[in-house]
Amino acid sequence: MNCEGMRLRQSPRSAPLIVFATAIVLALAARVGLTESPVDLARRAGLRVLEGRHLTLVTDRPPRTDDGVEDLPRLFDEAFAAWCQHAGLDPAAHAEWRALGCLMMDREPFRIAGLLPADGVLPDFANGFCAAGRFWMMDQSSPDYRRHLLLHEGVHAFMLTLRSAAAAPPWYAEGIAEYLATHRLEKDPAGRVHFIATPIPACPSDVEQLGRIEQLHALRDSEHAPLLADVFALPSQAHATLDAYAASWAAVALLANHPAHRAAFTAAERGPLDGGFTARLTAAPGWDADLAGRDFAAFLADLDYGFDFSRSAIDWAPGKPLAGRVEIPVAADRGWQNSGRSLVKGQRSSFTANNRITVGVGQASACRAERKDAIPPSARILESTPDGITLRWYRGRPIGRLLVAQWIDRDDGTSPTFRVLAEGASGTFTAAADGPVYLKVNDAPGDLADNTGEFRVVLE
Repeated sequence: MNCEGMRLRQSPRSAPLIVFATAIVLALAARVGLTESPVDLARRAGLRVLEGRHLTLVTDRPPRTDDGVEDLPRLFDEAFAAWCQHAGLDPAAHAEWRALGCLMMDREPFRIAGLLPADGVLPDFANGFCAAGRFWMMDQSSPDYRRHLLLHEGVHAFMLTLRSAAAAPPWYAEGIAEYLATHRLEKDPAGRVHFIATPIPACPSDVEQLGRIEQLHALRDSEHAPLLADVFALPSQAHATLDAYAASWAAVALLANHPAHRAAFTAAERGPLDGGFTARLTAAPGWDADLAGRDFAAFLADLDYGFDFSRSAIDWAPGKPLAGRVEIPVAADRGWQNSGRSLVKGQRSSFTANNRITVGVGQASACRAERKDAIPPSARILESTPDGITLRWYRGRPIGRLLVAQWIDRDDGTSPTFRVLAEGASGTFTAAADGPVYLKVNDAPGDLADNTGEFRVVLE
């Protein structure tokens, strides 16, 4: 499995990956014989060996203060527990499981030592490659990126050996590696860092140099965000670009967390992780391809750091035709909310909104929490009218501002999305499609939990 980092990388996968991995092991054994362990080979070659419970890390990188390399085996061990939890495995039952990783500044010492096959045995890789319980990765200038890449390759080793996932579809294989490798570090009172799983990162500093969410923002803004069906159909060669890795991570993130799809996805993951995985998932009782596709598109339309699925799941019910006047509550702590009333494309409507809500600043998102001390205490909880608060803006609009929209399913090759038709305390708008009217308070999806209250909106 060729995992070329998380910037631009390639992941050509072939069906006989187990055979290929066996061939690599045999190639290594043929060069050095079977009498010496990889640790013996490494030490005889003068390479550093760092050992944890579940990882033996061999590197030619010299010791350097505060580069984080010494912590990698211990952090790998902590991540292993999280991987077992996700896979439904008992860590104690796999206490003896180990992976061998080679962190290389220069490949040649590893070839000479018999730890890296000769050119042509492994596929060409720029950043990382995993075969069964062994992986090789090039050293990285960023400690955060180095650590993420090591954990990404570690997930591959875990899945290939403990879950027999050699034939898993590319979107799942790469998506789950990205999903389970994403993390932040947290210091204990003694100053030692620990692995904290954040499969949906709270802030950019958690995932420096990955650019995954930013790439999905760029695709969204260009109206070319991927569709779920397209992600499911990604060939292995597609993972030469960040687009494919970002989309695969997003698919796994949605399916593992969205209340409408989590159970089916978990059940599929407990079964065989082979070439039939996607077919079994999409044939599961209750699976609705249209619903899953729309939920994925809506996720990408609103995706941001700290995305909260529990507050952003959308009710897609068609609603009743709007006739007369209806009052609708709009909660400040939820994403898009179905008004329960639908319009016909071209139909004119008007609205007025009143009441006040409170919008928290820096409470829900760890990213904002890092900056909240710079905000005066009196400004951390703000009161808002439907026109919003210009002290802070989100996606070009004041936070706290009422937004009125419809979901647009496009057939011109551009991304389906919510289209804001009106905003503020009052206004008129023309329906852009047949379907329900949606409303929400403008705020980052990771900060919704800080908000309280509701607007009262009269729609007519």
